[in-house]
Amino acid sequence: MAWGTGSAIANRAVDSVAGPRQIEHVHSQPEAAPAQASYAGETCANQQKAFLDCMEANSGEMSRCQYYFDVMQQCKAGFN
Repeated sequence: MAWGTGSAIANRAVDSVAGPRQIEHVHSQPEAAPAQASYAGETCANQQKAFLDCMEANSGEMSRCQYYFDVMQQCKAGFN
């Protein structure tokens, strides 16, 4: 038990001087599809917000927001 406590205290001392340790996970095979999907989501955020705002303003009536939906879909299709 003394070894575990001493080790924990030593780790805290090192962290206080050198800063906390950070672990970086490296993946050997990058996944392209999720990265593209998240990039499209970030890039098309304005179009998505316009569509959602329209749906909220029109009580979810899709026929009034079809234009905004189409614009959002075209934006996302450009990244797939």
